[in-house]
Amino acid sequence: MNEKHGREWSLAAVLILVLGGVVTWASMRGERAAQGGGLSDATREKVLAYIRQRFGVPPTVKLSLGAQHSSAVAPSFDEVALIVDDGKKPAMQSVLVSKDGRYLIVLRQNGTIELHQKSPAEMAQRIQEAMKVPVNLKVSVGGFKHSLSPDFEAGTVSVEGGPSKQELPVLLTRDGKYLLVDEIYSLGVDLREQALRTISLRDEPSQGPADAPVTIVEYADLECPTCARVHEFLETQLLPRYGYKVRIIFKEYPLPFHDWSMTAAIACQCAYQINPASFVPLRTAIFRNQQLINITNVRDTVLSYGEQAGLDRVKLAGCVDSKASLPRIQRDQAEAKRLGVNQTPTLYINGRMIIGLPSEDAYFQMIDEILREGK
Repeated sequence: MNEKHGREWSLAAVLILVLGGVVTWASMRGERAAQGGGLSDATREKVLAYIRQRFGVPPTVKLSLGAQHSSAVAPSFDEVALIVDDGKKPAMQSVLVSKDGRYLIVLRQNGTIELHQKSPAEMAQRIQEAMKVPVNLKVSVGGFKHSLSPDFEAGTVSVEGGPSKQELPVLLTRDGKYLLVDEIYSLGVDLREQALRTISLRDEPSQGPADAPVTIVEYADLECPTCARVHEFLETQLLPRYGYKVRIIFKEYPLPFHDWSMTAAIACQCAYQINPASFVPLRTAIFRNQQLINITNVRDTVLSYGEQAGLDRVKLAGCVDSKASLPRIQRDQAEAKRLGVNQTPTLYINGRMIIGLPSEDAYFQMIDEILREGK
């Protein structure tokens, strides 16, 4: 899968778009906001808090819920207008909330598909058309089983191109009439506590004191341009601003459609294994020189940067060629999957998720709030 197609599908996969440096929602369904109905205040607060945590919506973006009406797709759900205001141009996104307030589905744009035959072939074809998946990529659907709600069965859509493969959750309505390229979330889960329980902080590359009151855990891809911008921001602005109060833990999350990021991740983790102090300088050099690196020169380039960081070239080359550090990367990827990470960079600040670099203030506000809570 080439990078262009991979990026398009990834954006479709994560339900949110980063436009103009702020998070906004893709689907506009303004005509439905005028309809009547309402959720209890407690349920509204629960839904908004969950969405903010689950999708890393920064504190600089306002979220609110508008009107609701019974869902035409699932009888035990209401469809509700989610209003997102970044201070520039408000947008609306439809979400489904179960009538008992237990479950949430965020409806993807063009992701609700009406079926005629309920066959895997028809599902794959309709997804390819609705989601505008390039024709050179193979789409397949299957693996259906019981979901959290009796209204749906949960399955998987796979998109393959060459050696790359990406998977997304899909939901099939009980009557077989609709397919949703979405997943069900349990509103009873405390995502911050879940993140704190899931993320390992032991034997990980890091920067900053171990007893810092704020811990930032970053899942990044070394070939990702936004990851490079975030890394520069952390190094040149955030760490100098907070000093000993912040510790950063670095996790590897190479994306399948990037052709050299895995090799670079292996090199960085090799550097950590050989000499932990060389990890950050090597990582910084790779991010600063992304545009000079390609699949052909990545090995020699990372070895040169490793030497500049003080590593023995022969030792580093042996580790990279044998992929001795690959288990560390696979461990990071498995951990990210348990957390539901599906794009880079995804960061957790004391368990609170934030995606990309919506703004510098988004990070500063979150950290300042954590430090105030600590006091």
